[in-house]
Amino acid sequence: MKTAIWEPSDERKNNSQMMDYIHFINKKFSFSFINYDELYNWSINKNQDFWLSFWEYSKVIEHKPCTSVVDDIKKMPGAKWFDGCTLNFAENLLRFRDNKIAIQFYREDGPQQTLTYNQLYLKVSHLASSMRKMGVSKGDRVAGFLPNVPESVVAMLATTSIGAVWSSCSPDFGIKGAIDRFEQISPKLLFASDEYYYNGKKIDCINKVKNLCEKINSIEKTIIISTDPDLKHFNNLKFDLWENFIDNKSLEIVFESLPFNHPLYIMYSSGTTGKPKSIVHSVGGTLIQHLKELQLHTDIDRKDTVFYYTTCGWMMWNWLISSLGLGATIVLYDGSPFFPRGEVLIDMIDELGITVFGTSAKYISALESANISPKKTSKFSSLRTILSTGSPLVEKNFDFVYSNWKSDVQLSSISGGTDIISCFALGNPLLPVFRGEIQSKGLGMDVESFDEKGSSVLNETGELVCTSAFPSMPIYFWNDDNGELYNSAYFSKYKDVWHHGDLLEINDRGGMKIYGRSDTTLNPGGVRIGTSEIYQAVDVVNEIEDSIVVGHYAQDDERIILFVKLKKDLVLNNELKNKIVFSIKESCTNRHVPSKIFEVDSIPYTLSGKKVELAVRHIINGDVVKNKESIANPESLEQYKKYKIKY
Repeated sequence: MKTAIWEPSDERKNNSQMMDYIHFINKKFSFSFINYDELYNWSINKNQDFWLSFWEYSKVIEHKPCTSVVDDIKKMPGAKWFDGCTLNFAENLLRFRDNKIAIQFYREDGPQQTLTYNQLYLKVSHLASSMRKMGVSKGDRVAGFLPNVPESVVAMLATTSIGAVWSSCSPDFGIKGAIDRFEQISPKLLFASDEYYYNGKKIDCINKVKNLCEKINSIEKTIIISTDPDLKHFNNLKFDLWENFIDNKSLEIVFESLPFNHPLYIMYSSGTTGKPKSIVHSVGGTLIQHLKELQLHTDIDRKDTVFYYTTCGWMMWNWLISSLGLGATIVLYDGSPFFPRGEVLIDMIDELGITVFGTSAKYISALESANISPKKTSKFSSLRTILSTGSPLVEKNFDFVYSNWKSDVQLSSISGGTDIISCFALGNPLLPVFRGEIQSKGLGMDVESFDEKGSSVLNETGELVCTSAFPSMPIYFWNDDNGELYNSAYFSKYKDVWHHGDLLEINDRGGMKIYGRSDTTLNPGGVRIGTSEIYQAVDVVNEIEDSIVVGHYAQDDERIILFVKLKKDLVLNNELKNKIVFSIKESCTNRHVPSKIFEVDSIPYTLSGKKVELAVRHIINGDVVKNKESIANPESLEQYKKYKIKY
């Protein structure tokens, strides 16, 4: 029987908000639930009672109550949530008005700015007033081409207070990527920065911003955030500096009353097969889902200081900002996670008293590759939880955290995505952590693993599906009037069932493993193999710094091709190849062994830290990569062209 690598103490379980919620519903419904399994099963079987009771428990600020929770939980897409309810997203995130720190902003060169909840409210009030005077109103789109700075949060909150729709991407996007996104939604107003910081360099964005404004005719005005008050590059009527645009007289915010399903955010898919899809998320769906995940699953409250290493182009930014609705302090960071030293983020934990630290599996692997042992430099007395998403967190990552970071910490792998702006599976303060596993399904998320026949399976790899509707499903795709793109994205494989596109295994305990995207599933000899199975075996080979595995089609079959990036001054010889093969055979099966192993200088990643297996697969199979703008290092793809393999 598998042994837990960490277990919550009785004190931690009993003092958690998840347990408090159990007490709340026990009293409300005369239940006698004592564990998470009972709570989860009730949240699925009595979904309307669950969502309405959590709405009450989390004290959502509403203007009008709903007349029904959901019309048909099995209607996907198209289930109508909280009909009749009106509310405002920004009002819920700005419910606290005191001198507690709301935002702590750090840049890679050190601390920059602190905002209290009172100060944040006033800044949002000033900006919202200015936006209204300019003519921004309910339903208008407002875009942010911004680094992870306090102004980004203020601009989003001001936008959503009016009932306008916020959409952002970070300035490290290529100009084509930014245009491909924003051009689709015709923003009225653009917020942009003239610079951002990365790896010790101040990177100029002036030409990108000008290009955006020239290409997107709908932009009536651009507000520039700059440290240079005499900026001459933007000296005309369509541009204004943040400081000049702000109306400092307004003291109160007029929160627009909006239906539950009013659009809040427009997010973008990051695929490499065409222009990104514009995914529209609702005010109420985003709010209730984020509060559930942050309050119950992550146990965040006013005492917490929460950090996630992210940019404004990744959904984890939106998720982090929702922590304001619980009164927590959020930490924003602009820059490289390894400059000026590898411990820069690690050092912030003790300095700021961070209790919840969010990162990616890639970052944890990078710490290990750099031989950084966090526990040698810091005590982490405040640190309660480490979160990881972006790609599967493998067994090796768990070992590193508990051996080299902190032994008494909850390491929560979480999985969901931009498509749902939230999680299907995530951490849980009531449950143990098992090596390589996600702790639990999210409350109210009817998640299963389907085999090829569409049957639910346990203890074997299948497709991640959700068989009931949930509030944070996209309300629609922008410019998809007949819903064709939406249906094709999630409902073409199984009728009336959300198909997410991840490979998932659910075990008897309810723990889960994600094995990568099913569109990059390997299928040699008709056997389905998740790429993360091979990565786990390759990662234990000390000589390898990074790797990517893809399939090559030939002779009516598929062959596995492995590309490895080696540590400095090493070469891929037959001895090392044999070592890699042995590790894969020992951890997996003979079918997992690559047909070819090649050495490369770099591995392509998306801007949110995911390996771009699909792009590499396209290249070696002679296909075209259509959307390189979603790739953080697109130049890395060039070297793969010489590996177009012929058999």
